[in-house]
Amino acid sequence: MNKHLLGDTAVLLGRSLRHIARSPDTIITTAIMPIAFLLLFVYVFGGAIETGSGSYVNYLLPGILVITIASGISYTAFRLFLDMQGGIVERFQSMPIARSSVLWAHVLTSLVANLISLAVVVGVALVVGFRTGAGVLGWLAVAGILVLLTLALTWLAVLPGLTAKSVDGASGFAYPLVFLPFVSSAFVPTESMPGPVRAFAEHQPVTAIVDAIRDLFAGQPVGADIWIALAWCVGILVVAYVLAVVTYRRRVA
Repeated sequence: MNKHLLGDTAVLLGRSLRHIARSPDTIITTAIMPIAFLLLFVYVFGGAIETGSGSYVNYLLPGILVITIASGISYTAFRLFLDMQGGIVERFQSMPIARSSVLWAHVLTSLVANLISLAVVVGVALVVGFRTGAGVLGWLAVAGILVLLTLALTWLAVLPGLTAKSVDGASGFAYPLVFLPFVSSAFVPTESMPGPVRAFAEHQPVTAIVDAIRDLFAGQPVGADIWIALAWCVGILVVAYVLAVVTYRRRVA
């Protein structure tokens, strides 16, 4: 980003963050569903699920963090859709500002909001028994993966925000992303799944991501999982960014 773009993005980012500060229900709503899943699986289903490891909350948390991000980025599509439909983006285009600063402001707003939601979920997990053997580098690696995943899914959310015909269409695209962790190793080991489901679960991005985070939290060697997870995140990020920028330029041309 050049200096002009950075300055314009900072101004628009401040605008978006003020909206969130005045309406904190966005972050509260984003965190409630993952926390509900966390409590449900730990206290209702946890005793019946065999993971072959220690505390079930330790096994569960990485998948809950992915769900937190997946549910949070739907608000990016929602807010961008409202800006597009309300004409505010057209007004921005009449001003001497960098065009892409509008998108970057929404993306960075999503990143800040999701990091807050993730911190809340981790705090609740600690209360219900989550413990980790990760050191500082392990926590930094987990944070890096989560930030990269948030950016990738947020740029993906920009697409329905630009192209949806209704509010429901803009925010509803996130439902498949929330469902995807349920067909992965997020809640149960993939070995317990029937053949076709297991094949899908073992070769979709969520499994590599949660396995890498789980190993980092446990202080264990991550092996190839972390590289597969990073490859998925970077691949989604690059493709989503290119498509989002091309779509945005067509909309404002």
